[in-house]
Amino acid sequence: MTDLRDALRQMPIVAILRGITPGEVSWAFDVLSTAGFRLIEIPLNSPEPMKSIRLLQKHAGEDVLVGAGTVLSVQQVEELKAIGARLIVAPNCDPTVIRAAKSGGMAVLPGVATATEAFTALQAGADGLKMFPGELLPPAAVKAWRAVMPPQTLLLPVGGVTPDNMAAYFAASADGFGIGSALYKPGIDAIELKRRAAAFVRRLQEIRDVS
Repeated sequence: MTDLRDALRQMPIVAILRGITPGEVSWAFDVLSTAGFRLIEIPLNSPEPMKSIRLLQKHAGEDVLVGAGTVLSVQQVEELKAIGARLIVAPNCDPTVIRAAKSGGMAVLPGVATATEAFTALQAGADGLKMFPGELLPPAAVKAWRAVMPPQTLLLPVGGVTPDNMAAYFAASADGFGIGSALYKPGIDAIELKRRAAAFVRRLQEIRDVS
C-alpha cells in the first residue's frame, strides 16, 4: 500500500480538487492518475465532499493516496476514516485533529505559517507540514525552516506554486507541493485538466534531469 513518502517520491504534488462535484470525480481521477499523480485531496468545502471522496477512494485502490482538505474538526476526521480516506490536510495547526488522524491510521498534513506552529504540529505527530499560504512563504522560508527542523521533516508549500517557480522551491529543499487552482478549478474540462497536469509533470521532469 502506498504511503505518503512513497507517493511523494513518485509524484511530489498533492492535487487539490477544490469545488469538484461527484459527477466529475471519475474523469478527473483518470486524467490525474494517468499523468502520474499519487496524492489527491478533495477539500471539505466542495459540493458533497464526502460523496466525492467515497467515489474517489473506490477508483483509487491502494496506489493513490486519497483524502480530504480543509479538515477542521475531530468529528470530520472520524467521518473521513469511516469512508476510507487515507490523507487529512488542514489549513491550520490543530493538535487534536492531528492526533485524531494519526490514531485513525491516516497521514496528516496540517497547515503552518510559523516555526512555532511547525514544531507544534510535529510534536502532535504530523507526517509533514503544509506551508500555507505559499505566497507568504517563499523558497527563502523553506531554506530557513529546513535548517532548524528535524532532518526528515516533509515540507510542502501550498498556494501560489506554478511550473515557473517549482525549481526555486526544490532548490530550497521543498519535498513537494499542494497545487490547487493552477491545476484544477470548477468548470474545467478533462482536456484542460490533462494539459495543466502535463505542464506540471513536464516541468518536474526537467528539474529532475538537471539535478
